[in-house]
Amino acid sequence: MARLPSLFVSHGSPMLAIQESPAHHFLKNLGATLPTPSAILVASAHWESMGGPAVSVTAKPETIHDFGGFPQALFDIQYPAAGAPQLAARAVELLKQGGFPVGVSTSRGLDHGAWVPLRLIYPQADIPVFQVSVVRGATPADHFRIGQALQALRDENVLILGSGSLTHNLYEFRGQHIDSAVPAWVSEFDIWMKKCLEENDVDVLLNYRSLAPYASRNHPSEEHLLPLFVALGAGGAGNVRHLHSSYEYGILAMDMFAFD
Repeated sequence: MARLPSLFVSHGSPMLAIQESPAHHFLKNLGATLPTPSAILVASAHWESMGGPAVSVTAKPETIHDFGGFPQALFDIQYPAAGAPQLAARAVELLKQGGFPVGVSTSRGLDHGAWVPLRLIYPQADIPVFQVSVVRGATPADHFRIGQALQALRDENVLILGSGSLTHNLYEFRGQHIDSAVPAWVSEFDIWMKKCLEENDVDVLLNYRSLAPYASRNHPSEEHLLPLFVALGAGGAGNVRHLHSSYEYGILAMDMFAFD
């Protein structure tokens, strides 16, 4: 059985689920290029915990519509994948072995950071899914270590998926068209991140906040970039493959990477 890579996907706006775009089409074709996982562990920007990572152990996670102001068609979507309580318990133990205080949720559903990309990658919703949170106030290095702690799940045919956004400053959204021009403060940060990832320069990446151009402007808060570091750590900091690059609304870099 081929070992699964860990992945980072930029999930952009919830509209990615239903709106035609290069990123939408890429994700629709991605599942066919991967070995079929036994389960999927999603580190989503839309689940933050305090003090340490949390893991969802629910058997039947609900579809969470954690957004407002979008078309009813988005609220009508359900992603009825089963949970994976036994593998979730295994993830809890791995994180504890890695030295993390770990929370457990018996009720957490799938937020849109999980179900929006998964609905495109695996539309049948026939693969069990569970989630691990990002930790508010924790560093990129902390999240890299979370990924390292979870890396053993890849040997158990679990796909580890970080879901966030390579750039994410929604304060700069002014109703732009999806194909709007990309300002320099977005493209320069995006190019810097891609270069460091492709060169596997982990130490520099972990210090992106002080080294990357326009880091705080692209990420006024860090939660949408932290899943990248989980995926990077889970990938073993080995081979990095840049799978996709596009922009939406001028401000969202929709880059996607595989780490193995």
